[in-house]
Amino acid sequence: MQVTAEMQADTGQSVTEAARRAQILTATIDALAELGYARTSFERLRERAALSSTRIITYHFGTRADLMKAVLGTIVYVKDQFTAARAADSTDRAVLLRAYIEADVAFLKQHPEAVRALEEVRRHGEHDAVTEALMTDLRYGRLERQLRQGQAEGAFGVFDPAVMARTVAHALDGAEAALAADPALDLEAYARELADLFTKATRP
Repeated sequence: MQVTAEMQADTGQSVTEAARRAQILTATIDALAELGYARTSFERLRERAALSSTRIITYHFGTRADLMKAVLGTIVYVKDQFTAARAADSTDRAVLLRAYIEADVAFLKQHPEAVRALEEVRRHGEHDAVTEALMTDLRYGRLERQLRQGQAEGAFGVFDPAVMARTVAHALDGAEAALAADPALDLEAYARELADLFTKATRP
């Protein structure tokens, strides 16, 4: 995923600083996807980003943990924008559920390296309480709240929203595993099948 200045939070940086941060974030996402969390060192990032020194990384991001938080925040922001665009401002809970599932798989198709990087950070990163809460909310919490609200509105049937949210999350993990096993996989068809399954499973 090519990170741009627009994908980052506005912290009053200069255009040059924002561009440098984007360059480092792009290199980090690519390295995480290709090498894994353990092998993504500052020295490897210096090489990938063609930097003169690793001090440039620490200047912009501080510690390795802080850099990984920035990677997490960037991917989450881009993914949220991606999902919102596919929901098309609908208020129909079944439509929103379908959009959530199909957008997740479409994001995988468009940005597979970002999805792999996110998984590396989730599985192997050194998380503080705030980051851990964000990861849990991203993976299960948001969808669980959407399902609970849909039940309150009568749009969904009777089921445990926490169990359903986790089941959807694991099914979406399966899409990534299926793509890794078969790079020619029709992800659009895969996404439709998943969306159909969970639409049926949640209907009143």
